[in-house]
Amino acid sequence: MHSHIKNKKTRYLKELLLIMAGIASASFGLKSFLIPNEFIDGGVTGISLLISTLTQMKLSYLIIIINIPFVILGYRQIGKGFAIKTSIAIAALAVSLLVVPFRSITHDPLLIAFFGGFFLGGGIGLAMRGGCVIDGTEVLALYISKNSMLTVGNIILGLNIVIFGFAAIFLNIETALYAILTYLSASNTVDFIVNGLEQYTGVTIISEHKEEIKSFIINDMKRGVTIYKGEGGYGEQKEIDIVFTVVTKLEMGKLQSEIRQIDPEAFVVQQQIADLKGGVVKRHVFH
Repeated sequence: MHSHIKNKKTRYLKELLLIMAGIASASFGLKSFLIPNEFIDGGVTGISLLISTLTQMKLSYLIIIINIPFVILGYRQIGKGFAIKTSIAIAALAVSLLVVPFRSITHDPLLIAFFGGFFLGGGIGLAMRGGCVIDGTEVLALYISKNSMLTVGNIILGLNIVIFGFAAIFLNIETALYAILTYLSASNTVDFIVNGLEQYTGVTIISEHKEEIKSFIINDMKRGVTIYKGEGGYGEQKEIDIVFTVVTKLEMGKLQSEIRQIDPEAFVVQQQIADLKGGVVKRHVFH
């Protein structure tokens, strides 16, 4: 019982530190790069930046106001804890934008787009690792995807195309183009922080030399292996063993190379895995 309480406290502290780091990173990206140069990004933050640029309203207020519907949606879709953490994180971001004196770093458009997106995306990603969001777009996309055939990625892309379209109309095309660069930088940073460098890949292998391949995966790569029983459906019908394992993208080259050495005729299928729990798989550094 005592160990369980200690683990819970450690997890909460870790989440708090991630959220605080996320708020600091996002604030720095906004105040030192995007706001002074009237650049925008995608998502709710992009909408807030666009309205702020057009109306001169303070970004802090807009971030809170525009995120309110998404916090309510998050409460209904994900839960009370998520909504409370998200509300506090968004309020803390707004306060940080008001009181922390970050100074403008550069006026070079490419540096602004890249590093503004990098630090803003880093902030969003760290907050997500802490169990909340500081940009409600993902919550809306998740809700729509559950009630339609569209994927979360498609929805976010569609929303951002609309935002960039408005930027092109109400600001100028050049600003909209730089906004796309900012968004690409931010979204890639979010992916990197949320999924890590070690994104997982599921590998299915069909080979006559399954025991050698299995031995290499277990003994050399220190990974778990699952053996499925199957039946060949092309040509001669016979029972076959199907080897399945999960490796990181960084290890994929090593595994492919070894499989080709053991059996050049092996049939190998790869698929990206969004998330996994348990098993003989090393977790990446953020867990």
